[in-house]
Amino acid sequence: MSDEVTLNYGLWEMAVLSLLREQALHPYEIQRLLKARRKDDVLVLKRGSLYHAIKRLADAGLIEATATTREGRRPERTTYAITLAGRAVLPQWLKNLIAIPVRERSNFMGAVSFLFHLTPQEAITGLKSRITLLENEIAANDARLNEALPRIGRIHLVELEYSQAMQSAELNWVKNILSDLEAGRLKWDWAKIMKAAHAPAAKTSKRKTK
Repeated sequence: MSDEVTLNYGLWEMAVLSLLREQALHPYEIQRLLKARRKDDVLVLKRGSLYHAIKRLADAGLIEATATTREGRRPERTTYAITLAGRAVLPQWLKNLIAIPVRERSNFMGAVSFLFHLTPQEAITGLKSRITLLENEIAANDARLNEALPRIGRIHLVELEYSQAMQSAELNWVKNILSDLEAGRLKWDWAKIMKAAHAPAAKTSKRKTK
């Protein structure tokens, strides 16, 4: 597998390549299958993203157009199939992504790294709101999982299981931080933090002046 596939291609390319490994399809069928298999949990199902992924895969020689048809007054539909190169790339690509952990940053992780810019009470209010939203989302996803499981099978829903596990872990962590804030085990003083942050710079400035 080339470094280009490893580094530059994303989930949309993987989704298209995976479905075409099963059978030749045109873009409308790809989108329909992704939605039926609940891949909207990991992909934003936009036609533009789909066609962009198809073009990139075709340009790389991983898929190819096999036929163009028209039914009545409907627009022409081009059917795509995976190539031998695509069949070779997909399993290795998947193995690498599954086997090698990658640090996936989030807006929340970035936000909590600057938590001291809020007062402890402001942090408590925000975290309480997050707990409520997380609990609601976990409950909604549980309902979706239970509805879809007998219909499409667990193998097509393992990413939702993973999402639930990650959200549950986040919920537990947020509850623990909230508990520490409310009990006073986690606290900070803005003035002291600023004094400590700027003290080395101030000393360096004085030395240069002398």
